[in-house]
Amino acid sequence: MRGAVIRPRKLAFKGTPRRIMHRMTTLLMITIIMTSIAATTIITTTTTPMLMTTNDLVPVDDRREMRDGEAAALYRLLTWLSPAFPVGGFSYSSGIEWAVEAGDVADAGTLCDWLAMMLAEGAGLSDGIFLAHAHRAVETGDDVALREVAELGAAFVPSRERQLETSAQGRAFIDIARSAWSCAGLEQAIAEAGAAIVYPVAVGLVSAAHGIPLASTLHAFLHALTSNWISAGARLIPLGQTDCQRVLAGLEAVVAATARRAVSATLDDVGSATFRADLASLRHEAQYTRLFRS
Repeated sequence: MRGAVIRPRKLAFKGTPRRIMHRMTTLLMITIIMTSIAATTIITTTTTPMLMTTNDLVPVDDRREMRDGEAAALYRLLTWLSPAFPVGGFSYSSGIEWAVEAGDVADAGTLCDWLAMMLAEGAGLSDGIFLAHAHRAVETGDDVALREVAELGAAFVPSRERQLETSAQGRAFIDIARSAWSCAGLEQAIAEAGAAIVYPVAVGLVSAAHGIPLASTLHAFLHALTSNWISAGARLIPLGQTDCQRVLAGLEAVVAATARRAVSATLDDVGSATFRADLASLRHEAQYTRLFRS
């Protein structure tokens, strides 16, 4: 009926008053039904596309229970990369403290922009690449490759404070894994990596020793890294909890894209284009008033 033109015409009813009333009632009911159908059709055609475009999540079968290995991997990643895991991440800002002091980061919007670049073109991508290569080296038993990525990861830092940040967290992560989360092959992998094991290499090494898939580990690591940066920004700017969640939601696609790039990257792809963030980590060393260690 869409597009049809209904022309008004004069209706004439003949017969007894009772019959006339019956015909008018019938016509009224038909009109109401047709109107309801038309309204339902319009609502259906306008709302269905909105539901399809606003929900980007892929539906899953929630009736399938997680296998034991999946549950264990999720449990360990949630534990190891939680803010409560004692690696001391809360005491580092990766130069964000100086960026706030200089006025580069002043609100939720500028913090989101700053972190998006750090993820996609700076420390986030580089750490993701180191994690991925350490994970593969342990998974395949390639001791030479593991030593190479461990040494490169320890050398690839732009400042003394960033070196302290990544090496101290890496050492703490390894120590706790040895004490509370030991598994077959872990001690050998740690020995082959050498003395200097930075944080992303430590996470890749331990997760591979436990048989946790690389993709899940990498995504969880980048999420935890981003959350720690946002926490530092929240205390420095300061920001409320809702603004922090807006920033984290705004970086979801950047985290996912960075994880995909890190999985397929080689060690030759390691690099940084975030010169301002690197300068921030250098200048933080001489900052007069500091809350964070980096």
